[in-house]
Amino acid sequence: MIQLMLYSLIITTSIIFLNMIHPLALGLTLLIQTIFVCMLTGLMTKSFWYSYILFLIFLGGMLVLFIYVTSLASNEMFNLSIKLTVFSSLILLFMMILSLIIDKTSFSLFLTNNDMQSIINMNSYFMENSLSLNKLYNFPTNFITILLMNYLLITLIVVVKITKLFKGPIRMMS
Repeated sequence: MIQLMLYSLIITTSIIFLNMIHPLALGLTLLIQTIFVCMLTGLMTKSFWYSYILFLIFLGGMLVLFIYVTSLASNEMFNLSIKLTVFSSLILLFMMILSLIIDKTSFSLFLTNNDMQSIINMNSYFMENSLSLNKLYNFPTNFITILLMNYLLITLIVVVKITKLFKGPIRMMS
């Protein structure tokens, strides 16, 4: 049920994202959608580590985007459209009702078809997802992981050395 609600929230934020004009509102909508996608990814797998990493990487990119947009469009006024608010709330309400209807029908089908095979299939699905993060650090792929760690460390050192200390930010504060 929670996954269906998250699907509906993701679709609703996607529709809202298409109707936005202001860059900061676009960034906020993108951040909210990222939170929903990370929550959905964490619920699909048994470990939330992948979701945390995905969110932190995306948040770092959003911070760079936020700094760039505020330096370029700092004087634009942010106006909230009543039409967009009503439209998005109606879509959200419709998606929530639809997800509740779908969830109740699938739940009733599960109760009528309650055999051991479906329970075994669900357990194997959860076991397969719980081992997905373990595969990242085992023998065949551990070399790629170590290579990526070294690459990121060298890139960090090079960026710190290349950065000119006295050049400053993109826009001077006055």
